[in-house]
Amino acid sequence: MATIHDVALKAGVSVTTVSRVLNNRGYISQKTRDKVYQTMDELNYRPNEIARSLLRKQSNLIGLIIPDVSHPFFGELASYVEYYAYQNGFKIMLCNSHMDPSKEREYVEMLKGNRVDGIIMGSHTLEVDEYVNLHSPIVTFDRQIGEDIPFISSDNYQGGVMAAELLLSKGRRHIAHICGNLGLNMLSNRRTIGFLNTLEAHGVKPIMIYETDLNVFDQHQYTELMDKLLTEQPLLDGLFVTSDLMAVHALKKTISSGRRVPEDIAIIGYDDSRAACYTVPGITTIRQPVEDMAELAVDLIRRQIAEEQVNMENIFPVSLVERETT
Repeated sequence: MATIHDVALKAGVSVTTVSRVLNNRGYISQKTRDKVYQTMDELNYRPNEIARSLLRKQSNLIGLIIPDVSHPFFGELASYVEYYAYQNGFKIMLCNSHMDPSKEREYVEMLKGNRVDGIIMGSHTLEVDEYVNLHSPIVTFDRQIGEDIPFISSDNYQGGVMAAELLLSKGRRHIAHICGNLGLNMLSNRRTIGFLNTLEAHGVKPIMIYETDLNVFDQHQYTELMDKLLTEQPLLDGLFVTSDLMAVHALKKTISSGRRVPEDIAIIGYDDSRAACYTVPGITTIRQPVEDMAELAVDLIRRQIAEEQVNMENIFPVSLVERETT
């Protein structure tokens, strides 16, 4: 494997000159630059990125920690983060925590070891101090972990309000709700608060509230919850679930039970992931603008690196996307 010394020898320049070309430092004539790059191609030389990052004191790497890339929302989020990171000269190190604190901790240590320029945190299992003590640019999704750390969220409370108002406008009064783990300190739990507050304001009490366990992406758990709900609540006529993935399972189990959607049971999800429009019938959902959120996350990391001022609270408006399940 060719080294920087081999490139310098073949190009007839010093190692320092090759290093300056690679790191775009100091004056180097275009003729010399072209000669160095041509020699690198001839020798198939690839610079050591870790060594270069130590020299620049910037790795151009951003760590992205999410619960599960196979989840429709987080998969789309990761795709958009990678796109906008690349547009800004960054590469992404993607970490799946699978809601495992020990795994998330190992990933944080790995990102520190690779001297990433910042971390976008979409997983929420570690204690706040473990992120605050990193002393690196951080952006969090759906969790506020400190006054000096910017966070991004959709207007979760308003999303819950919209879901409740739509079900009520359709004449539904025997309404159930399935949500994530309310014991976690997540801003997404405000979807539930907004939903329940709106029902209460209209004199409607939910017939059942099901809270998922810590592993909120367990598809078998969704199926079991729907089986229980459909068995125990024969009067059920409306359902709000706090993700489109839950809504897909709810739709499947409702139809397989012999009930019609939306004639017997209306279903509303949350996210407006691509999966919501692929089902038949299409799922009514609350849309959060994931692309805009991902673009801002990258920009907040970039601006922190540049020591620019950033807004700590970044809440995006949501919108109702009505399809055939209501």
